[in-house]
Amino acid sequence: MYIIPIFIEAGITGFGSPAAEYIELDISIDELIIKHPNATFIGLASGHSMQDVGIFDGDLLVIDRAEDVSTGDIIVANYNGTFVCKIIDKSKRLLISASNDYKSVYISKDDDFKLEGVVTTSIRLHKNKVELNRCLP
Repeated sequence: MYIIPIFIEAGITGFGSPAAEYIELDISIDELIIKHPNATFIGLASGHSMQDVGIFDGDLLVIDRAEDVSTGDIIVANYNGTFVCKIIDKSKRLLISASNDYKSVYISKDDDFKLEGVVTTSIRLHKNKVELNRCLP
């Protein structure tokens, strides 16, 4: 699949000309969203704690293990045996939710913490994909 660079209004204001010319970019969707293919995996978001940064329950997360992690990045980590998606504050050792309904979590030296990668892209599916049901508990 290749990208056709057109801007699409979300509101219906009329119809474009069927004769409009489109330019096809020589880049695939994979190339557009995956910088390090051998270090990238896809996760499925669960929960509501990251909605204020646009990550919703059921979204696909593109997670890159080769990206350098900076404070403020959205990351996926294994925290005490649970995979979490949070904003990281490296200097304060905090995992921060993107919702005031959830408290930040301090990463202590006693916690089992492993950074899995940086979330570089999230993809919202507007139609259920039954193939993803195999990923669900």
